[in-house]
Amino acid sequence: MRLSPAPLRLSRSPALLALALPLAAALAFSDETLDKVPKSEGYCSRILRAQGTRREGYTEFSLRVEGDPDFYKPGISYRVTLSAAPPSYFRGFTLIALKENREGDKEEDHAGTFQIIDEEETQFMSNCPVAVTESTPRRRTRIQVFWIAPPAGTGCVILKASIVQKRIIYFQDEGSLTKKLCEQDSMFDGVTDKPILDCCACGTAKYRLTFYGNWSEKTHPKDYPRRANHWSAIIGGSHSKNYVLWEYGGYASEGVKQVAELGSPVKMEEEIRQQSDEVLTVIKAKAQWPAWQPLNVRAAPSAEFSVDRTRHLMSFLTMMGPSPDWNVGLSAEDLCTKECGWVQKVVQDLIPWDAGTDSGVTYESPNKPTIPQEKIRPLTSLDHPQSPFYDPEGGSITQVARVVIERIARKGEQCNIVPDNVDDIVADLAPEEKDEDDTPETCIYSNWSPWSACSSSTCDKGKRMRQRMLKAQLDLSVPCPDTQDFQPCMGPGCSDEDGSTCTMSEWITWSPCSISCGMGMRSRERYVKQFPEDGSVCTLPTEETEKCTVNEECSPSSCLMTEWGEWDDCSATCGMGMKKRHRMVKMSPVDGSACKAETSQAEKCMMPECHTIPCLLSPWSEWSDCSVTCGKGMRTRQRMLKSLAELGDCNEELEQVEKCMLPECPIDCELTEWSQWSECNKSCGKGHMIRTRMIQMEPQFGGAPCPETVQRKKCRIRKCLRNPSIQKLRWREARESRRNEQLREESGGEQFPGCRMRPWTAWSECTKLCGGGIQERYMTVKKRFKSSQFTSCKDKKEIRACNVHPC
Repeated sequence: MRLSPAPLRLSRSPALLALALPLAAALAFSDETLDKVPKSEGYCSRILRAQGTRREGYTEFSLRVEGDPDFYKPGISYRVTLSAAPPSYFRGFTLIALKENREGDKEEDHAGTFQIIDEEETQFMSNCPVAVTESTPRRRTRIQVFWIAPPAGTGCVILKASIVQKRIIYFQDEGSLTKKLCEQDSMFDGVTDKPILDCCACGTAKYRLTFYGNWSEKTHPKDYPRRANHWSAIIGGSHSKNYVLWEYGGYASEGVKQVAELGSPVKMEEEIRQQSDEVLTVIKAKAQWPAWQPLNVRAAPSAEFSVDRTRHLMSFLTMMGPSPDWNVGLSAEDLCTKECGWVQKVVQDLIPWDAGTDSGVTYESPNKPTIPQEKIRPLTSLDHPQSPFYDPEGGSITQVARVVIERIARKGEQCNIVPDNVDDIVADLAPEEKDEDDTPETCIYSNWSPWSACSSSTCDKGKRMRQRMLKAQLDLSVPCPDTQDFQPCMGPGCSDEDGSTCTMSEWITWSPCSISCGMGMRSRERYVKQFPEDGSVCTLPTEETEKCTVNEECSPSSCLMTEWGEWDDCSATCGMGMKKRHRMVKMSPVDGSACKAETSQAEKCMMPECHTIPCLLSPWSEWSDCSVTCGKGMRTRQRMLKSLAELGDCNEELEQVEKCMLPECPIDCELTEWSQWSECNKSCGKGHMIRTRMIQMEPQFGGAPCPETVQRKKCRIRKCLRNPSIQKLRWREARESRRNEQLREESGGEQFPGCRMRPWTAWSECTKLCGGGIQERYMTVKKRFKSSQFTSCKDKKEIRACNVHPC
């Protein structure tokens, strides 16, 4: 799937250089800071030197690289996220990538290149084109860009971010705003990039592969396909390092494409068998319908295979169905050790990967071929918001399967003479001991008859048989061995030991029918593995054809269906049960009508008689209400045990818990405490005095509105007298009042003991266009008299609400 944007070419054109500096950068650097930097230095170095207060361990803001890697692969694209933890935010930012121990004042100091994802959010800095900054200064909590790692040999790289919040800029040389990535060593460069060494082991080893599917609605609930979920048939092989079945960073072959999109292993098996010199064993295991069942109901799919010194790698794959082109598997897993032995056990958790042939983003996306074809890559949690694995935080994908590869035997003389365990000693010696005649002396037999003809007339594997008769059993307490003996064989001319005949491969699986409706033909092939040593020509057939019928009654409403899958295991472990098999719609009717063909079949099956009562459970109840009325909470559901616990072994869970999310909880308005009452505004007679309080938190999400912030109450001092002497006193008070009024005007309308204040500044712009914002204004000290106290003469600040109308 093509998910990364096309690279954006960095340009130093006049149009780009003419861009005005973002507000964030303008606020970040004071004139004093710039004056300290020599004029000859580049702007990029001034960014690094314009540092504000350093905050150790500060985690309000964070810089994160997708997947949280410690290493980078040269030339690979990484998603970089700069975010603020709610309720924090930032208005501007700067993002750079430096080589370790470099100052950043030279172009060669910077490592890799950034790619813009959202041009409305981010842009390159006009005076420092290697750095990324905001496009417009506004409140934001998250931005994302791509960073393309530098070429090999660059060494470690430091990704650094600065945050502009109000008028302060923060840089961090260590902590959450700095991320160090070092170049990945080749030996840790992924599954298929690690170097494959020559194997020095002796003999051969036999392994068993067991596949445990863990892809279920419980582990991956988002959009889980309840009806058709399955794993396709497993296909793979043990092979040499000269052959690659599939690998990350490579392109899917036609066989891999058919497995990835259709779940069909036919073409993949054909490709593997054509590499007969490089392949020792073809690995095959049955499909799994549905994708997950308890192991006590159905055993996990498994297959056995062998490895030797030249073919010591194993690869396999299986499709997640339904899906666009998603698979899991291993690529070139080396089973040879450096100590010239064979690995005892491999356990690997698997996450899905994308074959690069289909561009769907959900399990059941319509078919949409990717043109041109893209490289095989692991899926990530940030591929697409509609992806079932999407996680806005960029966490890792929960594993969908586990594969266990365990050595079960070794044959031939081994290089490492110290066995790994006692069981391995038995496995090594068993084939040699089996050749001895272990017939008891008390059993008297006739001679063996000649071997019968092979059950296979072709080069497919068959069996041949010989017999003997039991003439006498001298001791009835000692059992006598079987009277029949079987041996694997192939048809005439197929023996590997006969150098005068052709050695043929096994038949490759039948091809699909030549037509999608009615009577057609299908074929299968085999090839010559070894020509006769005498130079004669092989006359054995290499191709067979036969008739096949698909949808005998063809019409525009006919469906094209896949072949029936294998029957599931019986639903009961004892007694009467049911088993099912499934198939899928490959092509819907041409006329657009619904497909009437059945996609599942069921029939009864009988297991051995039950000796205990199986576990019987009721259906799951409905999910309970969320445990909270707002915000994040939990919900539960239950089911009941129908059978008595003491009559059977029941380990199934009876309760499930999952997270639930309701609308955000309302936040009420928060206010400061009331100020002290002011003095009475009259010197005599009736007057009033006031007190105020300020808004600390505006209401959000429907919270309680803010009450009054100003209160007034009456005050009465003394009666105003009217005689002449009193009149003179009032004139004197009036002159004093006018003098005080003049002082208040000089200080912006307010007077404080021992202070002369500057007037109030204008109100700042509202922080929001609607929904309730905040404005601020300031009053600073102009002159402080000697008799004043510091606590009573200081700068003042007022805050008020603005744009309170709804958005």
